[in-house]
Amino acid sequence: MLEGKKVLVTGGAGFLGCDLVGKLIEKGALVIVLDNLFRGKMTNLQEYLDNPNLTFIEGDVCLESDLLKCESIHSGLDIIFHLAAINGTKWFHEKARDVIENNIVGTLRTLESAQRCNARYVLASSPEAFGESKQQPLSDGNPMVFSNPAMHQRHSYGASKYLDEVATQHAIRDGLDARIVRPFNAYGPKLLGDEYGQVVAIFFQSILENEAITLHGDGSQTRSFTWIDDVTDGFIKAASDKAQSGDVFNIGSQQEVSIAQLQKMIFSIVSEDVNWFGGLPMVIMGEGYHGDSARRLPDISNNIKIDWEAKVSLNQGLQQMWDSIRSN
Repeated sequence: MLEGKKVLVTGGAGFLGCDLVGKLIEKGALVIVLDNLFRGKMTNLQEYLDNPNLTFIEGDVCLESDLLKCESIHSGLDIIFHLAAINGTKWFHEKARDVIENNIVGTLRTLESAQRCNARYVLASSPEAFGESKQQPLSDGNPMVFSNPAMHQRHSYGASKYLDEVATQHAIRDGLDARIVRPFNAYGPKLLGDEYGQVVAIFFQSILENEAITLHGDGSQTRSFTWIDDVTDGFIKAASDKAQSGDVFNIGSQQEVSIAQLQKMIFSIVSEDVNWFGGLPMVIMGEGYHGDSARRLPDISNNIKIDWEAKVSLNQGLQQMWDSIRSN
């Protein structure tokens, strides 16, 4: 399906993007990565840089000129995976205008590129597009609820992803072959663990640096953490002929756990590592992020079309992540 296909991955040097790039190259695709390296890293692509099927362009997804450059490399594009976005919860409030501009303008420009090339388009949306919706599991048709922006700007990300979906559905109505993927809390060894990173990596990094772990609120908020390979497998299947234009896929595990449970699972894995001589950090309770959803569980019923479900359990994934971190 992908052999010889001309594929653009925006944000391809990021955590999710680099794993997708690797799988696409393995399947024989001619891959172009467009990334401004704001959060992405060249080291994420290091093992593929000498591969003749990879072309890297440092550029801005919001600029038509950079997208035209991507289109010209192989005289057109067959598939666009649009992953570029400013992610990381702290950024949503601190850099709200940048988040909005990058997410919305980048989506509009890549949709235009797909229309110019008559390319299949796969949008990386997010469960954050549902905002603070209390209806679970998260499914198409659920309310998308956003609180007063005077209180906080957390929903700069989620609301922009909602508008990304609006723009994509509009393009579908105009004839574009496009599909939407919402990955649920992807995690894996290359996940950023600094203060602007995601919780699984933050917990592991805190252990390595013997720094206190902070549970937001009482730690009862739940998530459906999904192993990186499962997530990128979902993206590739969403781009296949098994799916149809307009399909929306929630790519997420059905193993719902609280953040407090996650912390205990990680401590258990580290404690059982006989070659780890560091201690376990202190756990403290702290104030949570504004607008943080209490639950996040995906409805995956539509995924029967593409034969997708999460294969790696959270305990297996956390063990693999710890083993990878410890070996590097």
